[in-house]
Amino acid sequence: MELEIKDLHVEVEGKEILKGLNLKVRQGEIHALMGPNGSGKSTLSLAIMGHPKYAITKGDILLDGRSVLEMSPDERAKTGLFLSFQYPSEVPGVSLSDFLRTAYNNIHNGQDKNKFTSVLEFRTILQEKMRLMNFDPSFASRYLNEGFSGGEKKRGEILQLSVLKPRMAIMDETDSGLDIDALQVIADGVNRLMVDKTMGTLLITHYERILKYIKPDYVHVLIDGKIVKSGGKELAQELEAKGYKWLMKEFGFKEEDLNILN
Repeated sequence: MELEIKDLHVEVEGKEILKGLNLKVRQGEIHALMGPNGSGKSTLSLAIMGHPKYAITKGDILLDGRSVLEMSPDERAKTGLFLSFQYPSEVPGVSLSDFLRTAYNNIHNGQDKNKFTSVLEFRTILQEKMRLMNFDPSFASRYLNEGFSGGEKKRGEILQLSVLKPRMAIMDETDSGLDIDALQVIADGVNRLMVDKTMGTLLITHYERILKYIKPDYVHVLIDGKIVKSGGKELAQELEAKGYKWLMKEFGFKEEDLNILN
């Protein structure tokens, strides 16, 4: 699979957030997208998945050359897209196991009405994934994200990723608020999924620390709705050391524009 974003312009409540963004992510690649608050990182992830609040005014989002703009979010998921949320929602009354089995059947069996993964069959799949991630078996029976710590919510997102096995994963600040142990668990899960090169990953993050555990093939910097610089993992290290202001000045931003970093 190849995810291609072409000259993407996105508005939220009449304000333009993305201003001509171009990006291409192929299966088997890890792309890190970095940038200051307000630069448009989360807007990009939600626009890719089809959130109705985010209006695409120009440009296109292509999967294997096919536009997804007319697809609903569930149709995009069935094509192989996955979004790991920065702030996963709590869903009282729905167990993690039931949620995942419903998603699994809709995504993997939705085109074949005669194919259906039973509760027992799915339990075997889920238990194996949880074993690999060192999850307590009781985790599956808890209501989705209800009462979960921040680290548990993020681990739950990676469990979803492992079970659903998308071809293209967008991970929106999955490292946010995690201690070092939880961060390593998340990174191990992602690295395990990347071994066979069947998944592409767009990893959105503020900080370089997660990139010490998940090695990106490419690093991109998003500022004021555009990607202003791309490079290798050394670029992330440079940003960690120097921040973003030097880069904004290099690309012609005026002093008053630097207020977005305050």
